[in-house]
Amino acid sequence: MKKNIALVAHDNRKKDLLDWVEHNKKMLEGHHFFATGTTGKLIGTVLEDVTCLKSGPLGGDQQMGALIAEGKVDYLIFFWDPMTNQPHDVDVKALLRLSVLYNVPTASNRSTADFLITSVLFADKTYKPQLKDYSTYLHRQTDY
Repeated sequence: MKKNIALVAHDNRKKDLLDWVEHNKKMLEGHHFFATGTTGKLIGTVLEDVTCLKSGPLGGDQQMGALIAEGKVDYLIFFWDPMTNQPHDVDVKALLRLSVLYNVPTASNRSTADFLITSVLFADKTYKPQLKDYSTYLHRQTDY
């Protein structure tokens, strides 16, 4: 079954993500990819069926978050840079929050990405992550 895989990488991690994609090309072929800005252009040199969004700082992280909220992303591979402050850090945090909220399997490094795509669940056509019902949270909030 064709999966929708989101690929994101900060500037200092783009080469790492590209190396990972090249190494796993056979496993990744046949799936659809969403990628932010320059990352998408780089990935498009290796894989087909890549939809490029805006650059992360220009709204790409938010576009990716919207795709997650709409249920259009099955996996998020996000090689973020833990050593560099990002001017759009709030967008990055929001994207990661949405991946947790919507129970999207997420990898932030090569080892975890390897585990995701080699899991028996990756090829399972019937597996759907369970979504937590957060509606009770809305009722517990007080008005401000």
